[in-house]
Amino acid sequence: MRVAIVEDSVLLREGIARLLGDAGFEVVARCGDALQLRAELAVSVPDVVVLDIRLPPTHTDEGLRAAIEVRSKFPGLGVLVLSQYVEVGLAMRLLADSAEGVGYLLKDRISDVPEFIGAVRRVAAGGSAVDPTIVSTLLSRRRRDDPIEQLTPREREVLELMAEGTSNQGIADRLVITVRAAEKYVSSIFSKLGLPATGSESRRVLAVLLFLRS
Repeated sequence: MRVAIVEDSVLLREGIARLLGDAGFEVVARCGDALQLRAELAVSVPDVVVLDIRLPPTHTDEGLRAAIEVRSKFPGLGVLVLSQYVEVGLAMRLLADSAEGVGYLLKDRISDVPEFIGAVRRVAAGGSAVDPTIVSTLLSRRRRDDPIEQLTPREREVLELMAEGTSNQGIADRLVITVRAAEKYVSSIFSKLGLPATGSESRRVLAVLLFLRS
């Protein structure tokens, strides 16, 4: 699996490259900004790009804009955006149209190496990876007649895992329940929230996130 890394901090960039290389990825590009990424993509397209949301020259949203541009030009290319802070608005801009092959993680998540590597693999394979902190922030918002209040504590746990991009099998493993039980919880959640029970993991991630954002 081929990966390009875009991060202006040399130390972090090389650290990520080492982690991914040790996990079996082929690091085909190490870029310091979006311009270098565009030049690399003109030569060869990897399976996934891991990039900082804030890049030179202004360190505002260059990485996000580059991610959206890359997704537009290369629909099959996975994009995992890293952020230093919880930026729900920027995350939702990235996930506005599709959650397939898209991820948004806080940089602190890199220290949990198995979780980080799993997220990169999931995004490269067309799945989703949304940081749990983003999901928790969205869940903490309250609105009048909030359907979330109808959910049981266990259903809320399942909802959080769904929004992060976890499959039914992954939910079953994390909560130590059967896959059948996980499927029942997911079905109940969609029913209570009035969401379509789509078959695609990424589509259901987008549906849940859009619901939580509203």
